[in-house]
Amino acid sequence: MLGHWLQDLESLEAISQDDDAKRIFLRMAAISQTGQMSTFLSELAEDGDLDDETKGTLAELANDNTFLLAVEDYLQRTQRLH
Repeated sequence: MLGHWLQDLESLEAISQDDDAKRIFLRMAAISQTGQMSTFLSELAEDGDLDDETKGTLAELANDNTFLLAVEDYLQRTQRLH
């Protein structure tokens, strides 16, 4: 159980250190909260610049509302500390 929690914390910290990832995850969280995720997923599927593996990973993460909320919360809390 602790190992899983630490892995999640490491993932959140890695996202917080990467400006592009941070921007993407915050955008996905906002899209999720407005109920527009199906539009995002359709656009993602049609994007010719991304490979299938990246599309699959982003789609999986976009469908994990709990994770997106956790990322948003973590980023908001840690940004206040800086």
